[in-house]
Amino acid sequence: MFFDFLPVLLFFIVYKMYDIYLATGVLIAASFIQTVGHRVIKGSFEKTHVITFALIALFGGLTIALQDETFIKWKPTAINWLFSVVFIGSQFIGEKTIIERMMGGNLTLPRMVWLKLNIAWAIFFIVLGALNIYVAFSFDTDTWVNFKLFGLMGLTFLFIIAQSLFLVPYLKDSQADEND
Repeated sequence: MFFDFLPVLLFFIVYKMYDIYLATGVLIAASFIQTVGHRVIKGSFEKTHVITFALIALFGGLTIALQDETFIKWKPTAINWLFSVVFIGSQFIGEKTIIERMMGGNLTLPRMVWLKLNIAWAIFFIVLGALNIYVAFSFDTDTWVNFKLFGLMGLTFLFIIAQSLFLVPYLKDSQADEND
């Protein structure tokens, strides 16, 4: 999980030490290294890393080229809303939702629970995107950078905890099925 948040952490540190443009360049480089590093270590590209890198390169490149921080501020919203579209779309494409494809190897859940979990993630990503827009364009850049690291990460951790609590009754049922 640390590996996934490393580019954002580096962005935060460089922003605090220098400025948003250098931090954006570091974010692009760190995301590229993350994407290629996963390929080297695991032997395949992680789709979320590739998508995130593409959006970071696009929005970050525009930020640096045009010297306009607006573009990098839109990047978290674009990523979150794209993920939301993928989660919603997975309900209609294929036999399994995206959340079931990601977690199904570790959990056995009823179809309706997978659907609820998938919709919950889609809504969560929509809300994160909207919150990012609100903070990015209602507060100064320092506040947005702090929110990007601590707020978005904190909300994600809280959501994962809530998801875990939601799954507890089904985990007990799943363990009972395995013991039979």
